[in-house]
Amino acid sequence: MQIYTELNKNPDLSLALGFFDGVHLGHKAVIQSAVKFAKEHGKKSAVITFSDHPCCYFWGVCPKYILTCKEREKRIAELGVDYLYELDFESISGLTAQDYLKDILINYFIPVSISTGWNHNFGCKKSGNVKFLHENSKKFDYEYFELPPQKLDNEIISSTTIRKLLAEGKIEKANDMLGYKFSISGIVVKGNQIGRTIGFKTANIVYPSELIELPYGVYSVNTNYGAGIANFGVRPTINGSHAVLEVHILGFDKDIYGEEIEIEFNKMLRHEKKFLSLDELKNQIQRDISMI
Repeated sequence: MQIYTELNKNPDLSLALGFFDGVHLGHKAVIQSAVKFAKEHGKKSAVITFSDHPCCYFWGVCPKYILTCKEREKRIAELGVDYLYELDFESISGLTAQDYLKDILINYFIPVSISTGWNHNFGCKKSGNVKFLHENSKKFDYEYFELPPQKLDNEIISSTTIRKLLAEGKIEKANDMLGYKFSISGIVVKGNQIGRTIGFKTANIVYPSELIELPYGVYSVNTNYGAGIANFGVRPTINGSHAVLEVHILGFDKDIYGEEIEIEFNKMLRHEKKFLSLDELKNQIQRDISMI
């Protein structure tokens, strides 16, 4: 997949439009629609999105994301997309829906098809929507696909809902809506090394500031080094002052400082708490591991 941060002439594409934070099951349906049409008609597919969420421009505060930019790119590429355009939202924010369709989408891409979600809006003051794209499809000679909402247990799958679930520690349901396990990657850094003194050596990483923050607590996880148990929090038992994500990998005893680790979250086991001693903490960790 080729990634562009600026517009260029690239005609006859099958387009998928949206921000696609999370690339969840609803987003996958939209992207796969564009990829499928492209393959069936001997064309190329492209996702048109933005480097930052439009809220960053309108409200001056970015939402906490489900995926880092790098992970979003990876998951979009896995769906078979040929081109990814990550545009600067501010540069086109003043365009009306008509101007965005005509001067951007049609002028640069001459799309053979456009796929969006059922609630897609675009253009200044959200002047464009699915009805607008339907109405202009014949005029500009493109097929339009409006993907219906994807649901889980009769609840519409959305990035907003998934963020809420993650923030509440409801990992399993969030994972079901994502279609994969929420994960965090980072470089292993040195901690205070207290874990190894009680028999539970940990790999520590800095929690990415741009991602939705999980509740402080203990989690069942998988890593690229094996299954494990992770703690995210301030570690009140040792009077920690800042939040750290640390994972104890079961049956693993190698030093991996400076290496990248990916931590996939299975479920939340309990909230973080302060113990009266390290022995009490050690006993609780053993009980936590037995719950995996």
